[in-house]
Amino acid sequence: MVNKKRILSGMRPTGKLHLGHLVGALSNWVKMQDSYQCFYMIADWHALMSEYENPEGMSGNSYEMVKDFVASGLDPERSTIFVQSQVPEHLELAMVFSCLTPLAWVERCPTYKEQLREIKGRELTTYGFLGYPVLQAADIAIYKANAVPVGVDQLPHLELTREIIRRFDSLYKKNIFPEPEPIMTKTPKLLGLDNRKMSKSYANFIALSDAPKDIEKKVDRMITDPQRIKLQDKGHPDICNVFSYFSTFEKPEVRANVRDWCEGAKIGCTECKKRLAKVIADYLAPLREKRDKISDSDAKDILTEGAKKARQAASQTMDEVRACINLVPLVQKR
Repeated sequence: MVNKKRILSGMRPTGKLHLGHLVGALSNWVKMQDSYQCFYMIADWHALMSEYENPEGMSGNSYEMVKDFVASGLDPERSTIFVQSQVPEHLELAMVFSCLTPLAWVERCPTYKEQLREIKGRELTTYGFLGYPVLQAADIAIYKANAVPVGVDQLPHLELTREIIRRFDSLYKKNIFPEPEPIMTKTPKLLGLDNRKMSKSYANFIALSDAPKDIEKKVDRMITDPQRIKLQDKGHPDICNVFSYFSTFEKPEVRANVRDWCEGAKIGCTECKKRLAKVIADYLAPLREKRDKISDSDAKDILTEGAKKARQAASQTMDEVRACINLVPLVQKR
């Protein structure tokens, strides 16, 4: 464990985790446990930046997220699973970083501009929301993470983290933090049920905790091949979102059969969606079974132990930072 490089990643507790989280992140996180010292964070401070007007569900979502993490294969014995707000050093380092980060650096972040355009009905032109990439940099640096698993859209944020670290080193002539490298992992592209990006904000997803009946109802409203109007019309699986789900969750030989059904107009889209619903329900069955055995008390215990381990690493880093910038040492650690 000591010789392994560290990674840090996290998710915001803004709702239920869905299939996109499973294939896009969780499955890779599970594999990384064998090669890295892993810190997996429930990013509730980041969630508060957009949900501050209605934060009622965050603690409950955090416990549910732990259940999904563990049911998906994360092992609390091999990974540190914790809640961001239970490790106050995140905010302490974010304060230091905010002092040395030029305003123009955060204003240019493409995801900040994108979310201001797309998320309606919330007041996001706040100090906190503008500065969330700085907190994200602190999240990574406080554990001296060597690498971060990211998608292409997150690369600008990671580069900002690297720039902040370089500026810290330049100002204080110290090399406390490694510059984290991106881990680019290949993940299936899974759109939402309405062919838009799968998002909790759009409610266009299948949750990992959904029962088979709920899965069937959701799949039934999926958008299929727009060029196939009648049952006898031949389909075009490569432009059909239903087929993309078969491609993600079924074996190659079954995918070949589905393509044949579609292109040969052998079954209709309604029947195809019924078969897909069963495929997804069966795929999630082991996860649901494991998840049902994890109580709220179990989830709290996992987070309590995770916070202890995370704080041990984070407090050591913050001691170095305080000494570096000539702050008075803490009299007594929290």
